[in-house]
Amino acid sequence: MAVEEQIPPFGMIGKIKAVPGKRDALIAILGSGTDTMPGCLAYLIAEDAKDPDAIWITEIWDNKESHAASLALPAVKEAIRMGRPLIAGFELSAETRPLPGASFISRA
Repeated sequence: MAVEEQIPPFGMIGKIKAVPGKRDALIAILGSGTDTMPGCLAYLIAEDAKDPDAIWITEIWDNKESHAASLALPAVKEAIRMGRPLIAGFELSAETRPLPGASFISRA
C-alpha cells in the first residue's frame, strides 16, 4: 500500500510600511475580500505596536500553490491595485512552515 505524501501547509509573515497616516486605510483594503480565498486557513493583520505606519500580516495556507493562485483572484487583484499607492515599502518577509497541532488561542 502506497503512503500518500502530505503537502505541508505554507505560511508567510511580512511587515509592510504604509505611507505616513495611511495605515488604517491600508488595513481596510487588505482585509477586504480575504474570506473568499480558497485554501487560506488564516489571514491576520496586526498593527505594529511601536511604529504607527507599520503593519504585520501573517498568512497560513493549506499549501504554497493555493497562495500563488490567490494572487489571480479578482478581489485580491483589486486589493493590490487599491493598496499599492498606500504602501511606502516592504520591510521584512519570511516564508514559514506552520506545524501540525499549533493553534491560535483566544483569551478574550
